[in-house]
Amino acid sequence: MSPLPLPLPLPLDDLSVGLPAPVRSPSAARLTRLTLALLPLLSIGAWAAVDWHAVRDGAARLAAADPWWLLAGVFFTCLGWVSAACVRQGALPERLPPGLLLASQFAAGAANHILPASIGAHAVTLRFLQGRGVPLARATASLALYSLVKPLAKTLVLIVFLVALPDALRLGALVPDTSALLLAAGGAALGLATAPLLLMVVRPLRRPALGFVRTALTEARLLHTRPSRVLALWGGAAATPLLQGSVIASVGFSLGLPLSWTQVVLALLLASTAVGAVPAPGGIGPVDAALVFTMVAFGAPMGLATTTVIGYRVLTVWLPLLPGTLVLSALVHRKVL
Repeated sequence: MSPLPLPLPLPLDDLSVGLPAPVRSPSAARLTRLTLALLPLLSIGAWAAVDWHAVRDGAARLAAADPWWLLAGVFFTCLGWVSAACVRQGALPERLPPGLLLASQFAAGAANHILPASIGAHAVTLRFLQGRGVPLARATASLALYSLVKPLAKTLVLIVFLVALPDALRLGALVPDTSALLLAAGGAALGLATAPLLLMVVRPLRRPALGFVRTALTEARLLHTRPSRVLALWGGAAATPLLQGSVIASVGFSLGLPLSWTQVVLALLLASTAVGAVPAPGGIGPVDAALVFTMVAFGAPMGLATTTVIGYRVLTVWLPLLPGTLVLSALVHRKVL
């Protein structure tokens, strides 16, 4: 009787044949999305615990202010989100849903006050654009155009103010000396030369960088052939500092600040231009100090200027922070972001 033939070993690719397929539980994905939805709330809670004294003092000082002027400040704050949504729409050829776009900018405002240098707002907007079907390269080019147009438009508004009202504004204490101007010019030249030098040294960066520049230039050229996009992009960018200055002026008027609307807006333009490049969450810190200094140079008392800036931060940061964080969590939960 001949022995039975031994079965041939199965190849490695067939070892899984006949075995039950691994069951993937949706609990892990659900837990990840829940964590992402709750993370902004936890961050806001930690930040509030650290900076609680500023919030308490600002709210206490605003309790004695004129409520109608404060209501006007809230109105201008809301218009600021509309302005941001207009600039975002103007930087992209595709038409975005207005309601979701406005909600994303409201949520981006909350994220912007957590991470420095507008990283939070750009991250939220990038996720929103990708969720709308915009490719990553074009979405990134849109963010770059947005980041470029805003300071350019603010500079143009500042020039208009300086040219239109040269005598009504006391700028003597704010004009830097020659050494400061040379230092600023040297820093700007160094920053402009860094990018080409980096591309020359690091060759793997050349192709993606050139591709990004090509995409950004193509998008910008296309957008500037459409008057509606030009109006939304540049008009919204120019309106943003005016609305922010209107919020500060409204808070100042509610407290009796002895400055005009023009002086307050110019103080904001000068302060944000001088230290706006310093990476801080939402510009809090450097811009606040420069804004207080500028308003004092225009003739405002130090204590009143400080209280005005604190009230401005309460209206634009702390008051919408919890609703904005809730909207951010809701958008993440609904997979809009």
